[in-house]
Amino acid sequence: MKKSIRLITVAELLIIASSFISFSFFMNLQIAFLSSLFIILGSSYAYRKMVDTQVTSDMVEEKRDILDEIEDPYELYEEDSINYAPVEELDLRAIVKEEKKKIKTFSLNSMKHGVKGSTSLFRLVPYVFLVLGFIALKNNDLLDIAVYLPSLLVGIVVGSVSGKELFSVEK
Repeated sequence: MKKSIRLITVAELLIIASSFISFSFFMNLQIAFLSSLFIILGSSYAYRKMVDTQVTSDMVEEKRDILDEIEDPYELYEEDSINYAPVEELDLRAIVKEEKKKIKTFSLNSMKHGVKGSTSLFRLVPYVFLVLGFIALKNNDLLDIAVYLPSLLVGIVVGSVSGKELFSVEK
């Protein structure tokens, strides 16, 4: 946590030092930096919270190895496969019911989890700040795209490094 605070403090001190260049440069840099920093940190926190919720509610699905999925996407070569059983021993109705359970359908429950993650206030408020900051710069004739866009990158880098440290899983 100390590393993240130091990194954000150093970035802010450099931004404040940019006020000696011009007020317009400083405002573009500050608003773009804070917007992208808040978006990255808010998204990281919301994602971490969503993952923790799913882990505690035991909604984690067992997934096959990535190489297995690439080599055998339809599970044709599984050991417990029905491909090796004699035809007389197969219960086709049970097999069809089992395969239907494996198919993921769009349900209200799955939609609830998707909407919950994307409408988190930790994700929405930074985007509102981004839009309102951009509009404020444009309305006050301070917007300089040549400064604003690279400043977004600075916030993304600082936010990513800080987010990894702040919201990583301690083992």
